[in-house]
Amino acid sequence: MYNVLIIDDEEPLREAIRIVGDWDHLGVEHIYEATNGRLGMELLGQHPIDIVMVDMKMPEMNGIEFLRVIEKAHPHLLIIVISGYNDFEFTRQAIQSRVVDYLLKPINRQDLNQALRKAVDILESRKQSKDEFISQSITLNMSLPKLKEKLYVSILDGSFKRQANTALLPLIGADRPENRFGVIVLKLLNRNEIRRTRFHGDVELMDFAITNVLAQTSDERLRCFSFSHPRREREIVSVCTLAPGQEEHMPLLLAQVAQKAVANLHGLFSMVVAAGVGKLCTDVVELASAYRDAKMLIHSTDVLKLEGESILHTVPRQIGLSEEMTWTDRLLSIQKDAQTGQANRAKVLLSDLLKQLASGPAFRLQDADRLMREFHFLLREAAIELSTPVSASNQEGTFGELGRVVEGDLSADFTSFADYSQRLHRMLELYIAGVQHVQAGNQPFDITEIKRYIDRYYFEDIKISFFAETYFLSREYLMKLFKQQFGYGIHEYVQKVRMDKAKELLGDSSLKIQEISDMLGYKDKNYFSKAFRNYYQVSPSEYRVSLQ
Repeated sequence: MYNVLIIDDEEPLREAIRIVGDWDHLGVEHIYEATNGRLGMELLGQHPIDIVMVDMKMPEMNGIEFLRVIEKAHPHLLIIVISGYNDFEFTRQAIQSRVVDYLLKPINRQDLNQALRKAVDILESRKQSKDEFISQSITLNMSLPKLKEKLYVSILDGSFKRQANTALLPLIGADRPENRFGVIVLKLLNRNEIRRTRFHGDVELMDFAITNVLAQTSDERLRCFSFSHPRREREIVSVCTLAPGQEEHMPLLLAQVAQKAVANLHGLFSMVVAAGVGKLCTDVVELASAYRDAKMLIHSTDVLKLEGESILHTVPRQIGLSEEMTWTDRLLSIQKDAQTGQANRAKVLLSDLLKQLASGPAFRLQDADRLMREFHFLLREAAIELSTPVSASNQEGTFGELGRVVEGDLSADFTSFADYSQRLHRMLELYIAGVQHVQAGNQPFDITEIKRYIDRYYFEDIKISFFAETYFLSREYLMKLFKQQFGYGIHEYVQKVRMDKAKELLGDSSLKIQEISDMLGYKDKNYFSKAFRNYYQVSPSEYRVSLQ
């Protein structure tokens, strides 16, 4: 069991760390708190502390002063630094003090637990390592990443010898046959300008900041280790390791991570990047080939199309022996536009993709299934990332996470390309509605969203539980709000829309009763006729005769 010390003068941040930390799973027994570095030093003298989380801006003794003292007084203590995006002047001391990780405010659950897991892994390796070379040559903090970097560089340049490095394979997950690997390469096109204007010419500080930002893009499924290539000054490499069970989604996960990396570097530092994503590898040695592929993609960048914007290349997907179709970039663009408020543009992009598929020589069923799965997966991942628990005092209950907002029915029937297209558009619309709902915060829920949905999809099997899960509101609250607004219950309104539409369709003498029943979503003609009679006290046939 381990003990953790949190040093920060902001009580809400200390409380947040206590709440979101996965302490039991990490094996943490005691958590101590201090409001400044001086009190932190006192607690270190009173208790056996293994990991310290310290803010860089504090009264009395700030983070820089604390790190300098701790480096001499407790050289084996594991430190996790907490700071803001714009506080990169503090990272110089963090580098010198060889901290385990550097967390950026606001801290989220994933980043916090990832940093703590890194520290716990180091503590575990101190206890369990039997290899004399590793225990003597690794200082088990900042030098551990340096060793991993050397290992990866030797793999990428083809000089890696598995037999000679067997003891080091566990450091990069290469000792587990079930693991999969991928690589992302980023070429920094305006590196010198950014180094000069944003980092006062300090290359080491800039590289640290860049790799630290990239570290924020990985998660427990796809862990990415990023470093500046020691022999190519404009190149950043991110090697990603995929845990078992996610093989089907790894190409999309890699593309998504690359997209986030490119966006974050541009947003934070105005850095223009050309990025390439290598193919999936079943063996770590294959990364050399994937690395070359990613570099070739970068080299294919059309300079005429740069115009000051970053560009991302992904590996094309084969759909036939002689045909190629790439939709990963399209899906990423659609998701990005939907998330950033460009809903109409996202819909146009999806329509364009579907038009391209429709105009091609063939679109196989297995590809249609794969595209739908990948689109669903991408929107779901983005929804989880967007999720924000928000208290809603004006509503009954609270919003939960946005993780299930795009629960598209992947097993649903589609008997034509039009049906298929409609389902993809429906998935996108649900995601857009979920994004708007989260971004609205504490604003009252717009119940007309449900009315508009019913007006459009009245022919489907509409259930209140579907709306409750989509908008994270209770079933009872939705029913009550809908009736207050429109004078009908939700089921009543579905019935009303169907019956109004039935009247309209019965006016077309060319349509058979069975066809109208199908168009309205009823199971069979008899069921429709019974429902129509109950609603209007006449059968569909009698109503049609009355019209004549």
